[in-house]
Amino acid sequence: MGKRDELIAQYAADLQNKCGVTPDMDLLTKVTIGCGPAIYNADASTVAASQPEELETVKNNFLIKKLGLSDGPELMEAINLVVETYGKSERNKYRAVVYYMLTKHFGKESVYR
Repeated sequence: MGKRDELIAQYAADLQNKCGVTPDMDLLTKVTIGCGPAIYNADASTVAASQPEELETVKNNFLIKKLGLSDGPELMEAINLVVETYGKSERNKYRAVVYYMLTKHFGKESVYR
């Protein structure tokens, strides 16, 4: 099993155990691949949910650019909902898991098909 496969298994465990979500492994794999080399970097692989500028980056670079959503208050509401679901006290919020949950939240799985 390669490093990426190990990370995908870790993300799936987080979705199941911390978020109460049964992951769609095909979509999770595609979202993880979409994150590119960031998943191998300790800092870039997680979302610093307590930093407003980091949440803005998620909104602009992922929700607007990648998923093609229009800017509006519902984007930040969704990010906050995902952070809440993941658990505010959870230190490592993996980017791929956050992106996966946002993709599901907005029903944008077709972006990865």
